[in-house]
Amino acid sequence: MNWARLARRSAEPSGSRPGATASHRFWQEAFDSSLAHRRWGLSEAEAARRLLHVGPNDVLEKRVQPLWRAVFDRVANPLIVILLFASALSAWTGDRVSFVTIVAIISLSVVLDVAQHRRALHAVDALRRSVGLKANVIRDGRPHKVPVESLVPGDVVQLSPGDIVPADCRLLQVENLYVNQSLLTGEAFPVAKHARDAVDSSSAVDALNAVFAGTSVISGSATALVCETGLRTELGAVAGSLSERRPIDAFERGIQDFGLLMMRLTMFLVLFVLAVNAFSGRPWLETLIFALALAVGLTPELLPMVLTVTLATGARRLAERRVIVKRLASIHDLGAMDILCTDKTGTLTKADVALSQYADAAGQPDPRIFELAYLNSSFSGGISSPLDAAIVNHKSVDTSSWTKIGECPFDFERRRVSVLLERGAERLLIVKGAPEDVLSLSTDLIRGDEAPVHLDPDTRQRLMAEFNRLGEEGFRVLAVATRPLSKKETDVRAHENNLAFAGFLAFVDPPKADAGLAINDLARAGVAVKILTGDNERITLHLCRELGIEVAGVLTGVQVNALSDEALRARLAATTVFCRVMPQQKARIIRAFRQDGRVVGFLGDGINDASGLNAADVGISVDTAADVAKEAADLVLLDRSLGVVLDGIHEGRRTVENVTKYILMGASSNLGNMVSMAGAALFLPFLPMLPMQVLLNNLLYDLSEAGVPFDNVDPETVKRPMRWDLGLIKRFMLVLGPLSSLFDFFVFWALLTLFNANEAIFQTGWFVESLATQTLVVLVIRTRRRPWNSRPHGLLAGLSIGAAVAGMVLPWTPFGALFGLRELPPLFYLLLVGILAVYLASVEFTKQALFKNGTRENVQPGQSDDAIRIA
Repeated sequence: MNWARLARRSAEPSGSRPGATASHRFWQEAFDSSLAHRRWGLSEAEAARRLLHVGPNDVLEKRVQPLWRAVFDRVANPLIVILLFASALSAWTGDRVSFVTIVAIISLSVVLDVAQHRRALHAVDALRRSVGLKANVIRDGRPHKVPVESLVPGDVVQLSPGDIVPADCRLLQVENLYVNQSLLTGEAFPVAKHARDAVDSSSAVDALNAVFAGTSVISGSATALVCETGLRTELGAVAGSLSERRPIDAFERGIQDFGLLMMRLTMFLVLFVLAVNAFSGRPWLETLIFALALAVGLTPELLPMVLTVTLATGARRLAERRVIVKRLASIHDLGAMDILCTDKTGTLTKADVALSQYADAAGQPDPRIFELAYLNSSFSGGISSPLDAAIVNHKSVDTSSWTKIGECPFDFERRRVSVLLERGAERLLIVKGAPEDVLSLSTDLIRGDEAPVHLDPDTRQRLMAEFNRLGEEGFRVLAVATRPLSKKETDVRAHENNLAFAGFLAFVDPPKADAGLAINDLARAGVAVKILTGDNERITLHLCRELGIEVAGVLTGVQVNALSDEALRARLAATTVFCRVMPQQKARIIRAFRQDGRVVGFLGDGINDASGLNAADVGISVDTAADVAKEAADLVLLDRSLGVVLDGIHEGRRTVENVTKYILMGASSNLGNMVSMAGAALFLPFLPMLPMQVLLNNLLYDLSEAGVPFDNVDPETVKRPMRWDLGLIKRFMLVLGPLSSLFDFFVFWALLTLFNANEAIFQTGWFVESLATQTLVVLVIRTRRRPWNSRPHGLLAGLSIGAAVAGMVLPWTPFGALFGLRELPPLFYLLLVGILAVYLASVEFTKQALFKNGTRENVQPGQSDDAIRIA
């Protein structure tokens, strides 16, 4: 349904269309734009009825995977399908017990995987929705804030600067509205919008009386009628391309590389085992089922679930610290972050801006200056500013005699806002903005009630010296200038010149008492804080002195523009403060840090921060931020504080550490089992383990890993940034895997020579030993300390030891007999205890050497030991 048809439908009288149905009448009611409807909006009951009819306002609703599809995707794994088929053939030839057992084990594994995975995703989705976008909607005649998902056709919404348009809407009332439509059109420049009944165009690109879902309000305000929601919007039509997954980061790419590596090794060794067994004359069907069971048991099919559950557990823990995670992979980026770029307002200061003084060019208090600033601020419809709020809240001025004729809203390049007002025969342009910019546009000077005089160079220099002095004392300064215009002159931007300088206002924003301490704590945690601000260097340096922040160097926006990318990267290490920088410069600085090999976080909450949030490895915003900033962020803080960021960093590192434990254990034990299986196939006259025993072993191993996401982490582990390092994992795999196989081969020898094991006893003995070594090794690998100096979480310890004990007890139970497990000689268990003790001691000795070498080799260049890559 395109925009032109919607607009025409809204103008047609009820029942005028041929063959009008109840559905048509519903849409006619939805597009009712009478004055009464504009004032009262829909009722809550009617909105609820329409929501049931049209569904949620969510362009991604079809991408939510139903339960049956999640189960199907896991069962449809080619290895599992072939295994089920082969076991069915086996059942057809008479071995129905094996078929039923294999189906039961696969079903349990799928249920475990799906349940854990979906529970984790639902928990994260609930957290994400808790900071989801809200729309200002009029219902029952009163304004409400409702989740954008609950909007329906016929709702009347109000739009303000920084809002993301929540649906496709017709504009009912507009005040200097400019909208960024680059999401849909690719056009970077804002588009002026108007309220008119005529259909501008059949194309969304050219419709000036409409705004569309996903676009953002740059300045001005509007009241709009919702016409289409969800997948019926222009955004919904292209949602497939616009909502594509962002390029994977180093962590996700490392996980993929590890998974592919394990898959290749598994397939190679499985084919080797299959070939050896086939040439040995064993039954081909039994050999095929064994090889496929081995592939299912050794591939890291549980890795996605463990990652999701571990990251989701980290997200829930972060939520307890009032940090909401929108993108799970950003938890790794938070743990790896070694540079945090932040604005100063609200982070280093209290954001409690107060007007301290207002004066004319001679420095004398003058109520006329405040009146001009108040008129400018109160009539401005652009981006909301704390400075405007401070002016309006300082005291009230009667504005009833003034009428707004036009406006040129604030933008970050002009650094000023201009309003054109009229009172009777008087028409006055009032310009308020950065002192140096306003002064550069001024040619005259106002002195009290006298006629304006020429602004000479000496006075201009004296004024700049006064602005600099105020900045060095920590004041933020705005200048005010005016220009009378004739009735015929309405172009505000064209007349922002030849102004008469009126005076200035000075504001104070007290520093946060704990900001300096938080920055020092971040530095001790290996995270350097860089300040990116639009304020001048004098104000910023004064703030740094008050907070005790050591400033290594300062770069201004002008200086950044003059530097090439290479020169900018060369200046980064010696620069702490970037002043008078515009949004695109913030993004360029962040990209330069990333190109220099750093992991960069950016904390921002304004309309101008969206580009920086997108450019950073991890974008951080706050719950009170502009919609465009919250939407671009990966993490949302419920408290704007660097202390909260530090808590989030520690939790991010904790989560990465727990993901690492599973990777290290899986890499070493899986390779060890593959090597052992391949070696056993060369000399054994029978299968070293039955297919259903392999699958049971794998299921118990998977169950033992459910405690990894909740494990404790040593305090020293989270003191430095962490990064994914596949190289160290490969070294662990290539060293600990063969080490595990050595002990397996010793068990093979012992079973065959010391215990004269037959086929069933051999398979049972290796089942017990293999499960015990796999599940217990995590208690050694989980910490860089000696195992007795680091206490594991009770759930992890209980599940790991429980799985190992279950494997030892199963052969003595009727349930174990179903899997072909037989009672083992008691002396075997005594031997097993000795093997486990020596094996775990060997792993501990090897682990210490590997961690030591890995740490020494992976210190980041130029950072001493500030950022250590760990696995």
